[in-house]
This record gives sequence, structure tokens and C-alpha cells, in this order.
Amino acid sequence: MARRLRPVDIDFVGVAPVRLVFAREMSAPPEQVFHALAEDVPGLSRWFAAVASARVTDGGAGREIRLRGGIRFAETILVAKAPEVYAYRVDTTNAPGVRALAEEWRLTPRGTGTLVRWTFAADGTAPLRFVLTVARAGLGHAFRRAVTSLDRRLTGR
Repeated sequence: MARRLRPVDIDFVGVAPVRLVFAREMSAPPEQVFHALAEDVPGLSRWFAAVASARVTDGGAGREIRLRGGIRFAETILVAKAPEVYAYRVDTTNAPGVRALAEEWRLTPRGTGTLVRWTFAADGTAPLRFVLTVARAGLGHAFRRAVTSLDRRLTGR
């Protein structure tokens, strides 16, 4: 059953009780990376293995994400500033223990490529906070695999 989460703004990314931050360099330029994140929403499942499906909602103001394993998110886009930052919050989810959740993708030029920094910001019950802290390594691995896969798709390598 989907539950409504506490609405948060972009500032939550910097102050959330649980903040997991991961970074990786890509060969693709920021404009291409931003397009893949923010504009080709259905394509997300082709490079982020945890995502089963993704679709735009509310005329582009939101997204619906379904993860492999059955977790679902209805999201609102908080920032879409091409090609620098893309951020969203989760409004409803069926994931247990979550009270608030937002993610930010920050793209910084690195030569002809991009430094991608992903911040996963959450608040929830004590068990959820513990699980997220323990899951840091797994989330970091999933992020690195996704960024590597996206880079290969964008650069043809």
C-alpha cells in the first residue's frame, strides 16, 4: 500500500538525517548526462539495473518509478537546471519506514566529461535509518554500475 511522505524541498538534500553521497566520473558531457536523467525518463530502466520502469507524470512535473522487487515511487521534480542539477522528492511509496526522501544528481564538467554526484537523502524510522546506513555499500555499487552503463550507452564504448 502506498503511503504519502512528508513533502520536502531541495534544502532537505543537505540536512536529511541520512545522506548517502556517491560520485563518479564519466566520459560523456554534462548535456548528454542531463538528457538521460531528466528528459529520457523511460530510458532510465535501460541503464539503471534496479529500475524496472519509469514514466513521466503530471506533464513533466513528476515521475513514477518502479524498482525491481516491487518498490514504487511517485515523485515530484524539485530542480531541473540543465545541465547542472536534477533533483526530485518522493511523494508516495510502498517502501516501509520512509518518512521523507529526496535525491539530487549534480553534474560538473570534467574536461570533456562529467563528474556525477548523486545524493540520496532520507528520513524514516530508526530501523530504516539503520538499514540505509548498512546498505551504503550496495547503493554505492548500484550507482557506480548505473553510471558506467550510462556512460557506455552515451559514448558507444
